[in-house]
Amino acid sequence: MRKNLFWDKVKVKLKSYYLYIGLFLGFLFLLSLVRNISKIASAEKRVSKARERVEKLRKENEEAERKLAEVKGEEYIEKQLRDKLGLAKEGEIVVVLPDQEILRKIAPGIAEEEDVLPDPTWKKWLKLFY
Repeated sequence: MRKNLFWDKVKVKLKSYYLYIGLFLGFLFLLSLVRNISKIASAEKRVSKARERVEKLRKENEEAERKLAEVKGEEYIEKQLRDKLGLAKEGEIVVVLPDQEILRKIAPGIAEEEDVLPDPTWKKWLKLFY
C-alpha cells in the first residue's frame, strides 16, 4: 500500500509538471508564431519596395528607349549637323553671330523708361490756378 501512495504522489507531481511543460511548449509555439508573422510582414515590405523599384526602373528604361529612338532619327542628326557643325542644306545661308558679350557692346543700348504716374487731379487744379 505504501508503494501505491508513493506512486500516486509521483503521478500527481508528474501531472503538474506535464501542465507546466505543456504551458512552456505553448508559450514557445506562440513566440515562434509571432516571430514568423513579423518575418512575413517584413518580407512583404521588401517585396513592395522591390516592386516600386522595378516600376521606377521600367519607366526609366522606357524614357531611355524613347530618347534613343529620338537620337537615331534623321531629324535629330540633321539638327546636330546644323547646330554644331554649322552645315546647311543647298540654297540656305548660314549666319554666324558673335558672342553675346560682343553683341551687347555693338548693339545700341535700350533706354529704359521710368514709369511715371500721371499727376493726381488736385495737383492739376493747383497748377491751373497758380
